[in-house]
Amino acid sequence: MLIFTVYRVLMLVINLFTWALILACLMSMLLAFGVLDPRNRVVYAVADFLNRVTEPVLAPVRNLLPQMGAMDFSPLVVLLALQFIVVPALRTLFVSLAMHGV
Repeated sequence: MLIFTVYRVLMLVINLFTWALILACLMSMLLAFGVLDPRNRVVYAVADFLNRVTEPVLAPVRNLLPQMGAMDFSPLVVLLALQFIVVPALRTLFVSLAMHGV
């Protein structure tokens, strides 16, 4: 039963990171269009937290992608990689571990 707990914790972390990435993109757009004021302490704290959580994953992907003007496609690449590579790989790994009695 420990294997299922580890799987659920890893999936929870992936889901939380996915939501943090989506919120960081939304915050970035709202700040860029002037909807939110970055001088507001709460807005700044939330944006800073989301940036600190997502930037370590986005920066290497951003370095690999070519410049597309003002558009940043690194969040899209990371989200697609999480949903179509990491999650199925984890599922396959944990199913095979569970089937072999680990």
